[in-house]
Amino acid sequence: MTETHVDGNALGGLFIDMFGREMTDQLGCCGECGNVSAFGAVRVFRGPGLVLRCPFCGKVAMVIVGTADGLRVTLGSLQWIAIDHWA
Repeated sequence: MTETHVDGNALGGLFIDMFGREMTDQLGCCGECGNVSAFGAVRVFRGPGLVLRCPFCGKVAMVIVGTADGLRVTLGSLQWIAIDHWA
């Protein structure tokens, strides 16, 4: 079975809902390999939830699951997020 994915740009609207601003151009660092890339570059695999993987090493950076109460976000290898020009 071949896994298919989209890039993080497909989650632009969800990122706005979660962070209150455009996030696809903001940077995150993988704690596993040290790769720094924009959220728009992550690989997103869809299933019962959304699994965001580092575009370089493939480690799980974040998992987002919808629940009856809202969203549950689990951080994996995501070490940090840099948000520029926070207002």
